[in-house]
Amino acid sequence: MPDQSAPAPFSIPLFRRIWSANILSQFGTLIQGVGAAWMMLQLGGTNTQVALVQASVTLPILLLALLAGALADNYPRRLVMMCCQIGMFIVSVALVATAWAGLLTPWRLLAFTFALGCGLALNAPSWQANVGDIVPRGTIASAVAMNSLGMNIARSVGPALGGMIVAAAGAASAFTLNAMSYLGL
Repeated sequence: MPDQSAPAPFSIPLFRRIWSANILSQFGTLIQGVGAAWMMLQLGGTNTQVALVQASVTLPILLLALLAGALADNYPRRLVMMCCQIGMFIVSVALVATAWAGLLTPWRLLAFTFALGCGLALNAPSWQANVGDIVPRGTIASAVAMNSLGMNIARSVGPALGGMIVAAAGAASAFTLNAMSYLGL
């Protein structure tokens, strides 16, 4: 049974700020995913290339899981997360510039989405392990539950929001929102 005297994770300002920024970033990632799939269609990509958009984001998790865990355990987690976030921001800005300039090709789009997937894969273990460093021991279970809740909210609403953004303003706008979503973190 959880300790009733322990503070709720949202009463801890640092957790609240990082959780909120992380949720915004997850929304941005999901919005970007919808934009990337739609952009692949607009670029005349094959059915396989459209399917590879999602695979290019998730494949790095499989390929980099052990390395990402080792980084989280052997280096300062905050440093790992900052490097990943900065790297993903740079890749996102490059994707935005390439999209708005009309220079995207199906294979360039896959390269950008793969690079973003690598950043996500390397960031996740550090973020998940960092929760225990942010909140008191008695609140870890609640903080982990809040992380899961936030991720599920983003997964539920993010693609629909992404579809609306792509329909209203185009895929490049979705990429722009994703790049902006890294600023909070």
